[in-house]
Amino acid sequence: MGVMGTVSLPFLGMVIVVFTQVTNMIVSKMAMSNGLSSFVLVLYSNAISAVILLPLSLLFHRSPRPPLTFSILCRFFLLALIGCFAQIFGYAGVQYSSPTLGSAMLNLVPAFTFILAVICRMEKLELKKSSSLAKSVGALVSVAGAFVVTFYKGPPIMFSSSFSDSSNQIFSSQSHWVLGGFLLADESLLASMWYILQATILKKHPAVLTITFFYCFFISIISLAISLVAERDPSAWRLKLDVGLLAVLYSAIVGNVIRISMCTWCVRRAGPLFCSMFKPLGIVFAFVMGVIFSGDALHLGSLVGAIIIVTGFYAVMWGKAKEAEEGRLECSRKVPLLQNQTDVSV
Repeated sequence: MGVMGTVSLPFLGMVIVVFTQVTNMIVSKMAMSNGLSSFVLVLYSNAISAVILLPLSLLFHRSPRPPLTFSILCRFFLLALIGCFAQIFGYAGVQYSSPTLGSAMLNLVPAFTFILAVICRMEKLELKKSSSLAKSVGALVSVAGAFVVTFYKGPPIMFSSSFSDSSNQIFSSQSHWVLGGFLLADESLLASMWYILQATILKKHPAVLTITFFYCFFISIISLAISLVAERDPSAWRLKLDVGLLAVLYSAIVGNVIRISMCTWCVRRAGPLFCSMFKPLGIVFAFVMGVIFSGDALHLGSLVGAIIIVTGFYAVMWGKAKEAEEGRLECSRKVPLLQNQTDVSV
């Protein structure tokens, strides 16, 4: 029962995490298509999340509570700065393209994370080993797949009744689609930086809800400053009883509080490798729900590019698993023979 719980609970948790991420994209896309500003969405949703997380962090981290030093607060602010621009780029990218493209491009996160980890010397790059070669090639393949998704839209192979488009070209004439792809790629790069920085913060300050609270709190401040400059229309700040209000509440409660907290819990229970394996599942959710609810067409370029990205992604994951196996074998070889001699003497 204990072993099954260790595996099944994180499995269910990550399915929920990916599902909520995709549904948040779809709801946000509908709201932004209805006139909601992406800057206002980021500001309001994170402000509401901070209000919800403050009492939760005080309740669950009563004792012992890690000290909040100036250095830790600076790290929180830097994490929020990266996350703020990641959210802005992500919402804008989905607004210019579709949740399907957004879900496909998020599979770049493992490849970008691997590249940044090599640069930061958190990962070793030894091309003579099959594991290291697989990670390197997989990272490049994932980036190539992102370019296919961005520049090759192709003909629609599945679409809703409300969709009518005759786009069949190598480079899409819709510049917004290409711009959306670049914004989503930027979001993936920032998300990779966010993961690396978050890992260093958790070592010094393991209070998850406290980190999440300050993350949303600082994003609210940063996005407020950006929104005052970028959003000059006073009417954009007013929320009505429509899909815009729904998107703000859904993003705040489900997209921020539940998803981030549950994802962090799954990482602590099963590890980042296990959790990252669920990224390609988002493509399936996005394809189905995007076509049914948002009227998004499933284009050939999105399907081909997604397959390439997933192939590169699993090559990186295979390399990581192979590397871990090689590490365990190497450790087992280094067990001193004295242990065996002790066993015999006993």
